Parts: sequence; C-alpha cells; structure tokens
Amino acid sequence: MRPAAGELLARARAAGTRIATAESCTGGLVAGAITDVAGSSDIFDCGFVTYSNAAKTALLGVRPATLAARGAVSEEVAREMAEGALTRSGAGLALSVTGIAGPGGSEFKPEGRVCFGLARPGQPTRSETVEFGALGRDAVRQASVDHALALLLAALA
Repeated sequence: MRPAAGELLARARAAGTRIATAESCTGGLVAGAITDVAGSSDIFDCGFVTYSNAAKTALLGVRPATLAARGAVSEEVAREMAEGALTRSGAGLALSVTGIAGPGGSEFKPEGRVCFGLARPGQPTRSETVEFGALGRDAVRQASVDHALALLLAALA
C-alpha cells in the first residue's frame, strides 16, 4: 500500500467525498492503489479504464472532435475524461490520466508525457501535463500513479 493512498482514504472520509477514476496509460493502477487500502469502499465509487479512443468516447463521452484535434494525450482529453467520470458516477471528485508510458512516443508527444484531469461539481475542471521523461514503461506508470494520488490529496486538503 502507498502511504498516500491511506491518507487519501482518511481525507476523503473526513470530507464525505467519493472518488472516481478515468485511466488510460495507467490501466487501472490508480484505482488499484486506492482499493489496496482496507476500507476504500467508503470513498471509492468506480474506475473507468478507457485505453482506446473508442472507449474514451463510449464510456466517458470524450468528443471525437477533441480526440481528432488534440490527440488522446492532451489536457483537453484529460479534462473531458475527468468530467465524463464525474457525470457517469456517484463521485464528488474525479481524476483522469492519459499519456505515453512507452516505449516510443514522438517529437511532439514524447515518452513520459502524461496529462491529468481533476473534476468536481460546480468547479472548473483542472488539467496539467507532467513530463516524466523516458524512464521506461513501468516507472512512468508508477510515477503517474503517485502524481495522481498527490493531486487527489491536494484537492481534498
């Protein structure tokens, strides 16, 4: 268990907030980190693993026009993923992650680029991009999970 996941459980319980996740490059690892904690059913509503663009559209309502214009690895798609998870769940806080874990990438979207979204009812959806670098697939995915948990913790501070 990650220490941040235990703290997340405590903060979300105190706030009376349920969490949903929408994940692409992490393939459910954020949801897994949260649900590794005993009692996480008190605060975790659901997780969407939407690896393909078709799944992002069908399950989260990401607009095909956004995917065509910006690509799956973009803050715009991360925002739409988080908003979709929020509206399609019983959560009060939704986190999304989409990126290029590697190997590979391009000069425009390099390996290690990961975009995050954070949505709450009645508030503007936040997004950010982190350049983890070409650390290797496992390290990028683990760094993405740690960053996602830190974003959730900060949102509940």
